[in-house]
Amino acid sequence: MIKSMTGFARSEKIEEPVEIMTEIRSYNSKNLDINLRIPHDYLLLEEKIKRFISDRISRGRIEIRIEVKNNVNNNREFDIDEEKATAYYNALMRLKNFLKIDSGIPFDIIAGAEGVIKPAVIVKNVEAEWPLIKDALEDAVCRLDEMRLKEGEFIAGDFTTRFEGIEKSLRHIENESQDLSFYYKERLKERISLLAGDNVDLDAGRIAQEAAFLADRCDISEEIVRARSHISQFYLIMNSGEPAGRKMNFLLQELNREFNTIGSKTEKAIVSHTVVDVKSEIEKIREQVQNIE
Repeated sequence: MIKSMTGFARSEKIEEPVEIMTEIRSYNSKNLDINLRIPHDYLLLEEKIKRFISDRISRGRIEIRIEVKNNVNNNREFDIDEEKATAYYNALMRLKNFLKIDSGIPFDIIAGAEGVIKPAVIVKNVEAEWPLIKDALEDAVCRLDEMRLKEGEFIAGDFTTRFEGIEKSLRHIENESQDLSFYYKERLKERISLLAGDNVDLDAGRIAQEAAFLADRCDISEEIVRARSHISQFYLIMNSGEPAGRKMNFLLQELNREFNTIGSKTEKAIVSHTVVDVKSEIEKIREQVQNIE
């Protein structure tokens, strides 16, 4: 079954003390374009995440947002630069002695000095958290696929309805194009009579020969056979379960070309009008195909 390229999914995984939240949005795009938002500390996993997505999605703009919350209580949340604090204190003492000041040195002056107290650098083991992140991604991608498949089913139903109409029009065109020799023979007689009047002695053999020539030149049997083949191939691709958007678009271009040829060959107004209607339906299908993976 075909898949739409648009969808949204969210997944949350908790494995104390780590919580992972993953959101995936997908949009139409000619190629696969992955946009990832992840905490800076986890950028080492960027290539793994993109490879994981590209193994499961072949086409579309994919926006991924991953949030990681670690509930570990760190007993040491700040580091103290003891050497800097000692040097700063000694400098204050020298200044105090030089100025002959008797008051003590306030603690907050030393504690507030730049670089004496600073946040502790906590090295995260992001590789150890990759399995949980991968699990959250897998769940989100599965939910995204469910949405894309469901929308794909609606699109496939629309394709089927429209192609049934196109096949009906194709049969109508085929029926209207039967016995073209007789049609062109009558047309030639009408034109000659209109130009030369009713008193002209018409050569029946020559008229039949010209009518046969015109009928052969305007024969559309090959185009009808190829059009039916393209429609059959479209159904096969639609039901194959493989990414089908590009192949469908190509087949629609070929199908449109066949109807262009039919329209250029025919002189029957009813056939020309039917061709215009069919080409309008093909264009509507092509618009839908732009949303197929």
